[in-house]
Amino acid sequence: MTTASKGILLALATAFFSGTNNFLTKIAVTALKDPILSTALRNALVGATLVGIILLTRRWKELISLKSSQTLQLLFIAIIGGCVPFILYFTGLSMIPALNAAFIHKTLFLWVAILALPALKERKGFTQIAALLLLFGGNLALGFPRFNYNTGEALVLMATVLWALENVVAKKTLVHLSSLTVAGARMAVGSLFLLLILTLKGGSGALGHLNAAQWGWTLLTALLLLGYVTTWYSALKKLPVTVATALLVPATMITNVLTGIFIAHSITKPQLYSGMLLILGLTILIWRTKHLSVDPRVHPRESASL
Repeated sequence: MTTASKGILLALATAFFSGTNNFLTKIAVTALKDPILSTALRNALVGATLVGIILLTRRWKELISLKSSQTLQLLFIAIIGGCVPFILYFTGLSMIPALNAAFIHKTLFLWVAILALPALKERKGFTQIAALLLLFGGNLALGFPRFNYNTGEALVLMATVLWALENVVAKKTLVHLSSLTVAGARMAVGSLFLLLILTLKGGSGALGHLNAAQWGWTLLTALLLLGYVTTWYSALKKLPVTVATALLVPATMITNVLTGIFIAHSITKPQLYSGMLLILGLTILIWRTKHLSVDPRVHPRESASL
């Protein structure tokens, strides 16, 4: 199996974790009331687990040999990926309809495509552009929200752009560092910042008053998030960042299917049209990606397996 094929499977696994987690997180956030508390606790559990894995597998040797530039990159990823955008997103979400926030966040792969061109020299051919447009069309099929161009929408957009920037920086960082190290730094350090902010807000006291149901939802969503970050950074290491983020778009379809089965008990026509466009775009993108050769200048550790 080629590196590209492995990356595709990992990215699709990430989309599954993402779509399932999005569905369950809506329930979990409702149970915990405070979305920042829910996010901070979930991220901290994942961060602690990844740190434990790093210690058990002796990956800590990579940490002690980090260059100063690599340490700065990991810190940057933790702040702009694992901390600030979560605060921006959930603050914005509290000010605008969920449909508006979801639509803005679904443009993530487009922002990545824009940033990856100057930063990583990732050029897009006609086939790849067509696949990206089909994926975006799949999101449009669910309905175009009425935007008010207010502060809440601006905050969600800022969070989305920061996550896009994180992915581009992570792609560069992964050239010389393992996916486990990058994921661990992002979640562990990012959650520390979130917990610090939560403490400053006076919300950390609620941690000691969580009931069994709240802990149950937190642990379940944390487990899915662990699957998400481990498969995601592994996929990002093996694929162009534009392709990897585009392969996450079907997570929307997974969330819609789960919602239709367990909540709405029906699938709407827009959801069907959306699913058809997403599957078509996904098929084209996968077909195109399987024909990619790995550039050893970009993936020095993967080139030998091709």
